[in-house]
Parts: sequence; C-alpha cells; structure tokens
Amino acid sequence: MDELDSYSRTVSAVAAELTGRVAAVRTGRGSGSAVVVPGDGILVTNAHVVGEARTGRADFVDGTQAGVTVVGTDPLSDLAVLRADRPGDLPPPARLGDADGLVVGQLVVAVGNPLGLAGSVTAGVVSALGRALPTRSGRAGRVVEDVIQTDAALNPGNSGGALADSHARVVGINTAVAGIGLGLAVPVNATTRRIVETLLAHGRVRRAYLGVVGSPAPVPTAVAEKYGRKNGLRLAEVIGGSPAARAGLRAGDLVLDVGRRPVQDAQGIQRQLFGDAIGVPLPVTVLRNGAMVDVVAVPTELG
Repeated sequence: MDELDSYSRTVSAVAAELTGRVAAVRTGRGSGSAVVVPGDGILVTNAHVVGEARTGRADFVDGTQAGVTVVGTDPLSDLAVLRADRPGDLPPPARLGDADGLVVGQLVVAVGNPLGLAGSVTAGVVSALGRALPTRSGRAGRVVEDVIQTDAALNPGNSGGALADSHARVVGINTAVAGIGLGLAVPVNATTRRIVETLLAHGRVRRAYLGVVGSPAPVPTAVAEKYGRKNGLRLAEVIGGSPAARAGLRAGDLVLDVGRRPVQDAQGIQRQLFGDAIGVPLPVTVLRNGAMVDVVAVPTELG
C-alpha cells in the first residue's frame, strides 16, 4: 500500500505542476497539444499538429485562451515553435529535462489533450530508448533519432504534449501513437534544444545534405581490435551526383568516422548535418575491401 501511495503521490505531483502548462492547441485544421517552455511566450508542439497554418489558439485548463503565431516548423524533427500574441497570458513555463539521462523502466507521465479531453494525465514507463521515427518533408527524408518509446497511454490529441519524468521535468514531446500500449516521443536533449533555438532565430532549420543511405554493421575483428570499434555504417546506396558521390564514397563502404568522430549509425552522421556544415569540407573515413580510405565531402544545403 505504501508503494502504491508513493507512486500516486509522484504522478499527482507531476500532474499538478504540468497540467496548467500544457495547452490544447488549434491551428487551421490541426489540433493537438503544446507545452509552454522558457522564453517570451513560447510554446513547443509537433510540426504535424501545425501543418501549414500560421496562426492558432491555445486553450488552458483554467479557461485562459491565447492567440498564437507559428514562429517556425521543422517537419524533419516533427517540432514546431509557437509564440503567444500576448505573452503575459501564458502560465509559467514548464521545466525542461534531458532525455539523454533516461533509462528503460523509468517512470514517465504524459500530459496532453487526447480526443479533446483537456488536461488528461497518463503514466507508464520508458519502454525503450533509441527508437527511430522516419519523417518526411517533400522529397526529403530523415530519421528522428533517439526517440523515446513509452507505454503511457497516448491518443490523438496527445501530439505536442509533454512527456515528463518523476520530477515534472519535460523530457519528451509526444509525437506518435504507434499502436496499443506503444507511444513515441521526440526527446528533449541538446539536439532538440538546438532545433528550437534555430526555429526561434530563423523560422526554419537549415540542414546539410550528404547523400548516403546505410545501416549499422559490425566492423571486422582485426579492425575492431586495432581501432577499438565494434560497429560502423554500411552504405547501401550513394545518391548519384550527391556530395558523397562526388567525394568518391561507394555502396558497400563501411563508414567509421565522419568529421573525425566515430559513426555507428545514420544518426551519427545526421547530428553533424546542420546548417553550419553546409559548404564546409567534411572528412570521412571508410573501410573498403579491407583497406582504410579517407575522402573529403562538401555537404550542400538540403532543399
């Protein structure tokens, strides 16, 4: 009984702190949730909630309504930033955590507005970490990295709401309902903070383009022992005419380093392909036919 009471107290405390800081948001034909975050009248939600809309309305459980303007969206991370037309109308911001510190089995609480039911709270655990969420923007595709999987009940309308730890720190933005008992959330970490800051400053996120498709693969034993690497990224395709192709990368290459940093999966490359990498020489080390090969690619801007 004491354990149940402790659990209930934790969830209740998180709900008390966060429910008033998560709004039901309507923009054009889209609806979902949004979290008030530090800044001057700033809310964060999902890009798919906003769609093509430029304005909308945020409704809070205490009856407060606030007009919002879309500052920027980034479909390739499924994040969007809104700004209240009257910042003073918003409640105090939620506290942000760091999803990189989560562990499987940890208690998490989801706060949002599923099925139009404002201020709904569900609880569960982190079911898995490091999941990948494919996203698209036009013809461009990307994988949102390190997505959090949870069994906290999520339903349509939860998108854009908060996933919080037991201290009411927001560690994820709920983004997808993948099935019964399976929800996904974009992590709140250094990468997503950078995306939000970029959206606030520029309204969009510029990304560099390399032009490779690959999957994790083990490094041969001799190379693994010599260089201390277990896995690399095996290139399944190098897009014709891409920066990677011009640099001489080939399908079948096993990528070990990009920008002199070890790479074990596609996310290891994606982390380096923000706007500041456009036009900047990027050294790439691959294992090809048993030999180490160094090339230099110059990423272009992802259109």
